[in-house]
Amino acid sequence: MSLTAIFSDVHGNLPALQTVLEDIEKRKADQVYCLGDLVDFAPWTNEVIETIRDLQIPCLLGNHDERIAFNHAVVPLTKHSQEETLARTAAINFTKNTIKEDCKAYLAGLPSQLKITFRLKEKPFSILLVHGSTRSNEEYIYEDHDLKDIRKMLDQEQADILVMGHTHESYIRTVSSEADDQMVINCGSAGRSKEGKPLACYLLITINEKGVQAELVKLAYPVEKVVKAIQESDIPDFYARFLEPV
Repeated sequence: MSLTAIFSDVHGNLPALQTVLEDIEKRKADQVYCLGDLVDFAPWTNEVIETIRDLQIPCLLGNHDERIAFNHAVVPLTKHSQEETLARTAAINFTKNTIKEDCKAYLAGLPSQLKITFRLKEKPFSILLVHGSTRSNEEYIYEDHDLKDIRKMLDQEQADILVMGHTHESYIRTVSSEADDQMVINCGSAGRSKEGKPLACYLLITINEKGVQAELVKLAYPVEKVVKAIQESDIPDFYARFLEPV
């Protein structure tokens, strides 16, 4: 049996990351992966990067990581209100002003995708890890995404399961009625969930003689600590209010 843990979108939230890693350790996962977006919106950018780096967790380059690593300009998004646009710019600039050079260099060296290969029922079996999609770390693949396009991505990359983050909304979806092991999965967000409750979400994939089982794990973490830290930093309080329980 093989147990693989996958998380994404920490966004500087060290307490959430620590909660996820502690749970993964308890479950004795064989492999651990991160799908990127380590930075922005909470004040522990360097600590999050150092934790991932020091534990040698394979990690992808998220769109926020890429912006910080290569000092890309902050481009406003049409979906955001004026308040969020201003807050987003200020939060990203906070990261740019506080990130250590070695942490920035670490981000710059991250890959865009990773493939995990197993043997399943005497055949090769692979899980493709991306941040947004196989095409871009900025593309959003939601649960209602066109299945024809999902199958096209899987076929092009010769993968059986596609796992991504980026949307901060988790789901597990079967791709083909003929192959129960073929899935598209969003592992949600460890540090900034958009699912209505401030929970740290990650994915567990179990592979054994019976096939593949995928489970989304959602954990409570000390949100009040994160809210207070944001309020005491130069990150706009918009992001503290985002994490407060409704």
